[in-house]
Amino acid sequence: MPFLSTDADLLARLRSDLSSADFTVDRLGSADAWGAAAGAALFRGERVAARRALLRSVDRDPSLRPAATLALAFVLGVPQPADDLAEALPTLGVDGAEALGLVERRPGGEVAALVDLRPYAFVDAAGEASWWITSDLGELALGGALREDHVLGVGGASATLAGLMTPGTVDRALDLGTGCGIQALHVARHARHVVATDISRRALEFAAFNAALNLVDGIEFRLGSLFEPVAGETFDHVVSNPPFVITPRAPGVPEYEYRDGGMVGDDLVASVVAQVGAHLAPGGVAQLLGNWETGGAGAAAGKRGAYSVADWASRGDVPLDVWVVEREVQDPAAYAETWIRDGGTRPGTDDFERLYEAWLGDFEARGVVEVGFGYVTLRRPTGGGAVPLVRTERLLGGLGSNDVGLGAHLAATLDAVDVLRGLDDAALLATRLTVAGDVTEERHYWPGNDDPTVITLVQGGGFARRVDSGTALSALVGACDGELSVGAIVGALAHLLEADESALTAELLPQVRELVTTGMLRP
Repeated sequence: MPFLSTDADLLARLRSDLSSADFTVDRLGSADAWGAAAGAALFRGERVAARRALLRSVDRDPSLRPAATLALAFVLGVPQPADDLAEALPTLGVDGAEALGLVERRPGGEVAALVDLRPYAFVDAAGEASWWITSDLGELALGGALREDHVLGVGGASATLAGLMTPGTVDRALDLGTGCGIQALHVARHARHVVATDISRRALEFAAFNAALNLVDGIEFRLGSLFEPVAGETFDHVVSNPPFVITPRAPGVPEYEYRDGGMVGDDLVASVVAQVGAHLAPGGVAQLLGNWETGGAGAAAGKRGAYSVADWASRGDVPLDVWVVEREVQDPAAYAETWIRDGGTRPGTDDFERLYEAWLGDFEARGVVEVGFGYVTLRRPTGGGAVPLVRTERLLGGLGSNDVGLGAHLAATLDAVDVLRGLDDAALLATRLTVAGDVTEERHYWPGNDDPTVITLVQGGGFARRVDSGTALSALVGACDGELSVGAIVGALAHLLEADESALTAELLPQVRELVTTGMLRP
């Protein structure tokens, strides 16, 4: 029996009350509510500072009371007096919230939230938007470890994937492992029809509730594991935040549905990468997050970290462009601590020590010395005969300024790859290029020297790349204003630098291709 109702009338009342209460990201994050310091404590999993800040804020500004009551109940998990919740939900009422499956009455006249309900705001290529997202109550509200069928809300990984989505209207999209439905809601902003799958019925209920609450149409929800619910179907865009966490397959170790795929090591991510090509239409793009192992010796000797992803993709029947960006690397101990703590088990307890032993024992037995995390972009080329792109890079630093996320940059990179595929060296030399507006140059000099010791090209957006340059490359980039061809610029530089033009061309053209690929130069 469903635990959440999608009754249209009750949801309309809930939407009205949440709007009237100004239950928004801006309102709660402002200095008028819990403010930056308390918000940071909340992010660390501590709710006391946020609760105290909210109560002080209501004393200063009684108009904040409805939003504060909702935040206390649904974000912090603090039971509220029935009268206070009724005041915060005047149209829906406590009875309506109970009928939707959001709350339960407690002895003594209090009402406790059964779900996490919080505002969510973002900016993407389609503009600004805001929703309310429900999920299971987290450890902060529960005060202990999570249930194994826990449905996660909007976390850092899901926000990251949403920001990676390449823009552009498509007919069909797939959200593989939808969880609370956040990626399906995002992709529905540019896809005419979305299929959202999950192995968890509980997750699909939350996802359907969130779509109905936020009036997002065009999403079809299907139950099943990985690609089983979409056998034989293809899509223009596939997104997935799969359960990629590497968990020991040992008795007594919890397996959370939202993060554990039930396979050994990084086999779950490998399986998704190997199978997704068969479900991409020509030109279709798949985007996912993942973990991958690096092996030292023993059973994991063949594990090559991020470089394994191209091997996994090659196992499929469809050639794919592969672009892997590794964003973080952890040793086994740090990885174990991160995910044990994520499940709600606190350090210093017997359970934490027991799980820590299991995690480290698993990594040691399999010879794993490092675990990487990053972004995977896969694309099915439209034409035959082209050599697939295989690009694997480690970019551990901060990102550039990307107002609507990295999606536009990823799409531009894929477009640049297509352009360059059609240009041999002669054609590239005949091409006129312009330097991107976010590219600057840094020069460093020894004191008293006229010639720079180090020249670096710096990208302001995208991945904030820093490219070591030389006098010739820097001069070429500076001359790329769309007026002269690359060949003409190289010829002029060869004359000025008194260099052999053929040798200079052979030196600069690969660098030019890389700068075009990464968006620092544009055709």
